[in-house]
Amino acid sequence: MSSFAGDETAPFFGFLGAAAALVFSCMGAAYGTAKSGVGVASMGVMRPELVMKSIVPVVMAGVLGIYGLIIAVIISTGINPKAKSYYLFDGYAHLSSGLACGLAGLSAGMAIGIVGDAGVRANAQQPKLFVGMILILIFAEALALYGLIVGIILSSRAGQSRAD
Repeated sequence: MSSFAGDETAPFFGFLGAAAALVFSCMGAAYGTAKSGVGVASMGVMRPELVMKSIVPVVMAGVLGIYGLIIAVIISTGINPKAKSYYLFDGYAHLSSGLACGLAGLSAGMAIGIVGDAGVRANAQQPKLFVGMILILIFAEALALYGLIVGIILSSRAGQSRAD
């Protein structure tokens, strides 16, 4: 006899949500880092004195992976069916939480990579474009932050399906 409480397949969806948050966010971070890193390397040939100033998109892309890590940790600590009943509602809440954060991080990483690549190259030719590039990067990063906020809200809904 098992001491498992709740639906036995529910943790699968919860762990899938944790994995999706981390994997998709890190894919966005990797793409953003690689794409803007190529722009920094290309720009560094023309204007090596601007390389450190042009690292901003690479750093902003790296932060996206942290968002996925935060949600993955929140989700994985909420999955303990032996301590508290874990139902399909909880698994779906965690899955949607992970997907919201992960896919928002992926799309933000793509935006940061494209803007970072073009932005640092343009900044090498016209330094007045730096502030505009930073503003666009901030708005792209905000997309991932929205996913993180929604992910936290959705994961907090887990455990509210039934009164135990």
